[in-house]
Amino acid sequence: MAPTLLIGSCQPFSGKSAVVLGLARQLLRAGVAVRFGKPLASAPENGEPATGDGPLLDADVRFVGATLRLSDDQLLPSLYSLELAEVHRRLLAGELQPGDGYDRLQALLAAGGPGLNLLEAPGSLVEGLLYGLSLPQLAHGLDAPVLLVELWTDVRSVDALLAARAALGERLAGVVLNGVDPDRLADLRQEIVPALERLGIPVLGVMPRSPLLRSVTVEELVRRLQAEVLCSHDRLDLLVETLSIGAMNVNSAMEFFRRRRNMAVVTGADRTDIQLAALEASTQCLILTGVGDPLPQLVTRAEELDVPLLKVEHDTLTTVEVIEQAFGHVRLHEAVKATYAVRLVEEHCNFASLFQRLALPQPVA
Repeated sequence: MAPTLLIGSCQPFSGKSAVVLGLARQLLRAGVAVRFGKPLASAPENGEPATGDGPLLDADVRFVGATLRLSDDQLLPSLYSLELAEVHRRLLAGELQPGDGYDRLQALLAAGGPGLNLLEAPGSLVEGLLYGLSLPQLAHGLDAPVLLVELWTDVRSVDALLAARAALGERLAGVVLNGVDPDRLADLRQEIVPALERLGIPVLGVMPRSPLLRSVTVEELVRRLQAEVLCSHDRLDLLVETLSIGAMNVNSAMEFFRRRRNMAVVTGADRTDIQLAALEASTQCLILTGVGDPLPQLVTRAEELDVPLLKVEHDTLTTVEVIEQAFGHVRLHEAVKATYAVRLVEEHCNFASLFQRLALPQPVA
């Protein structure tokens, strides 16, 4: 049976998918066949197996498969869904065991040929406990090593890593620290990484924070804000990396906008001066709050520059809160993000010891 590797994290949206893509790309270049799946689907596409409606496939699995050009046979269906209705049902039924889930999963893993089974675990150490499929339970049940992806804020982040080390023991094969302040990379590698390794936490990569990977599409903002799109409907795939609030005088706004890139600009519907200034900067979408409609010349100028113009019912504060919650909390489902993620992993991670542990050929440089 091919070896199995679990990709896990201590908290949601740590960047597991980015590491999966980068690692899988290296495996494929080394001639290693990869099969990928998520035992617990967080974004299911199809009906659940429990209902007899067919295999359950997570949208993340589908995207990774398409990006890496994996065949359908290389995509492993999920056992259960994390949808609220299923969580509610299991809670009322008191189901804490995976039932025949392990049997089905092990049968799927055993059915594959040589290569590596790559499984993305739930979003934290505790998620999936109701199913008996949390990261520690999967690691112990499948006797599989774990590559942990963890967002590094500061030295206090070590507590989560120590908790993972205690839960996983020797099955913790390595850690990738993600989302690091670029100005702190050198210090982290020189000082913190050796300290972590002395505590039994092998560090295989230190990846900088990326505005691109944290970005959100205009379409996602439209959905979250329930916004009306006034123009440039065909440009909703633009990626927003930063947020700016147009509440200052126009001269200050122009200077501020020049220093920003790929912005979503939120401003009042009555601030035509700010709106026009934003359109001349690196603005991916302009979001109007409050009562009133934009002037026709604003809509015309936005159409000329292919900048989506959105109108929302929320006030400015609520709009900003919704947008800020979206950054870094959306799935990696854009080709440009995937390409950049692979490059980041190649530049900042070294999986040689992991490949050696799995008895796999080393990746080609």
